[in-house]
Amino acid sequence: MTRTTVGVIGGTGLYDIDQIQGLEEVRVSTPFGDPSDALLCGELDGVKMVFLPRHGRGHTLLPTEVPYRANIWALKSLGVEWIISVSAVGSLREELVPGDVVLVDQFIDLTRFRPQTFYGEGIVAHVSFGDPISRPLADVLEKTAREVGGGAVHRGGTYVCMEGPEFSTRAESHMYRTLGGSVIGMTNVPESKLAREAEIAYATVALVTDYDSWRAEEEAVHGHEIMETLRKNTAKAKQIVAMAAPRVPQELDPVAADALATALFTPKDLMPADRLEALKPILGRYFP
Repeated sequence: MTRTTVGVIGGTGLYDIDQIQGLEEVRVSTPFGDPSDALLCGELDGVKMVFLPRHGRGHTLLPTEVPYRANIWALKSLGVEWIISVSAVGSLREELVPGDVVLVDQFIDLTRFRPQTFYGEGIVAHVSFGDPISRPLADVLEKTAREVGGGAVHRGGTYVCMEGPEFSTRAESHMYRTLGGSVIGMTNVPESKLAREAEIAYATVALVTDYDSWRAEEEAVHGHEIMETLRKNTAKAKQIVAMAAPRVPQELDPVAADALATALFTPKDLMPADRLEALKPILGRYFP
């Protein structure tokens, strides 16, 4: 019997999950355009799974081009209650070694060109985002990652999200370290913000691929070395997801599941009907 619905957003190198059974390819149209790709739906040990490759199969979308609102809207419309984000990152700390797993718990947003919210155009909402990661989901992912092994697992850390697509200059890399960053990536914002706005619990499995550009004794990061580490990380990521999904709690994480309960500032009678209709998968429980 299906107990819950877990979504997986696969980052660079992760374009499918072999262990999902009964796969069905579902294409979803959203008010925010098409998602990155078709969503792959199936089950794993009684848990409904929905997989979406963030950059599309074949990796055709730059980080800035990823349709984050369409992706989260589509996952929500299919009943997803938890999102496991699998993301390749650069390390900003000596102890975070390529091949390690980092379960981040904070984000610093340095993006510039991405729509950040579902709201506006007549509907105002301000969700709490002080603790952006779902602790119950991160607990499951940490336990599972330690069982899988193949590198150290680090709980906690700050993910700095840059615009890209270029990798960091050395000066930027040092700045991110000064800001308190643990890892650097290009995709988890606004993805994590939109998940909270959609009342979906979200956690990131950050897979370290390189040391970015801050180590003066090394060459700056190159794509070819990242791809080599990614090939090694992909099998580990699939195993973590496959083992973690059946362990996701049946009880929803209230921090995410009720995020809009006190966040909507606009009275219903002032909300445009077309906007309410566009956000029906997200706001439907409040305005049936």
